Amino acid sequence: MPMPHPSDARRPGPRPDLASSLFSRCNLPPWQIASIQFQDDPCPIELDGVRSTDRRLFERLAKVADPEERGWLFHDYVSVKFRLHEWSEHRASARESLRHSYVQFLHGWGADSNGRAGAVLKGWVESRFGLQATYHKGRLADDASAREQYWTDRMHGATRTVGVAMQLDLLYTFCQEELVRRFPGERWLTLYRGTHDPDEYALRESDGAHGRIVRLNNLSSFSADPEVAWEFGSMVWRVDVPLPKVLFFSGLLPRHLLGGESEYLVLGGDYRVQPLMY
Repeated sequence: MPMPHPSDARRPGPRPDLASSLFSRCNLPPWQIASIQFQDDPCPIELDGVRSTDRRLFERLAKVADPEERGWLFHDYVSVKFRLHEWSEHRASARESLRHSYVQFLHGWGADSNGRAGAVLKGWVESRFGLQATYHKGRLADDASAREQYWTDRMHGATRTVGVAMQLDLLYTFCQEELVRRFPGERWLTLYRGTHDPDEYALRESDGAHGRIVRLNNLSSFSADPEVAWEFGSMVWRVDVPLPKVLFFSGLLPRHLLGGESEYLVLGGDYRVQPLMY
């Protein structure tokens, strides 16, 4: 069944800081989404206008029982709406633009989350949820060259897209409905993140026996399999990730479009993490 619509009322949250901006295009303020309180007590996040604008898509998805069929239905809808299937009818420059659909940006993220695709996805998170990027080939807070590279990659990537932000709006909303269908009654998923570079993260505080509180980049990759996470780092964190913070997971789309090894793309902010021992 589809995710219930949240109330328009906004719960009070912590005061804003450098993790978030003052603006977002969803029903919750950025500092609440970024907070450790949200991890402890998550609630649904709704992007402005997506369900109402594409109401017929979600009504059709609700009538389909097979997950793979829903994935194809979603992708076909996006392809038609944004004319991604009309390559042969456009000149070469337009074909190049059409090639950069949401699927290609997900592919690009998997290849290099600090490349142009990664910058576009991080920029989309900033514009929709108000969560600011903290890392892109360097710590953005104290590395001027990293900040310049981030804005350059974001600008160049965005100029070669056709409505990718709106495609990602639909992807997030579709993902949220699928998570509710596939994990009924659950509010969190236990996921794992491996890293070779702990300097990428800002340590917020130690949480004693409960681990550490760290600030993750506004978009990060996780795995549902701890063994896979060890392949990506010398350190692995176990994290209870709120379902509303998941943008994408392997199996959401048909494998023909996008594979992946139990990968989840997760919105950032402050998280309580438990380091695993190898």
